[in-house]
Amino acid sequence: MRNTSLAGMACPAARTLDVVGEWWTLLIIRDALRGARRFDDFKRTGISDNILTARLKRLVEAGIFERSRYQQRPDRYEYLLTAKGRALGPVVAALRDWGADWTEGADRTKIAHRPCGHPVSVRLYCPDCDRQVTGAEIGPIDQVWRR
Repeated sequence: MRNTSLAGMACPAARTLDVVGEWWTLLIIRDALRGARRFDDFKRTGISDNILTARLKRLVEAGIFERSRYQQRPDRYEYLLTAKGRALGPVVAALRDWGADWTEGADRTKIAHRPCGHPVSVRLYCPDCDRQVTGAEIGPIDQVWRR
């Protein structure tokens, strides 16, 4: 599993990976964003029971999911995305876009704008320039300021 915690690093990307960077975790979140709620829904990806149990527990502890009992005898639970978990939607969408552009294979994970039904993508935007920017135009702030 995990060797070193990234939680204390002075980098939001590293701290995010501390929460969602384990194998399978982003696929669990992806499936939840697509409507999966129950253990068997998440298993469809092919994850083993013990790994899925561990990942769901970690995501609940991190506040990404809320665990809600939907049946008693035996107890069964749904895993519902919290606002914190739903906020990962653009992250998953950006990874999906990158994978569509840079990897080979089928794509059964298209995403759409619910009100109109058209495909959406994630773009970088500079509010000061009021325009979309490319990956080649971005850099760490300390390097940009030194120019």
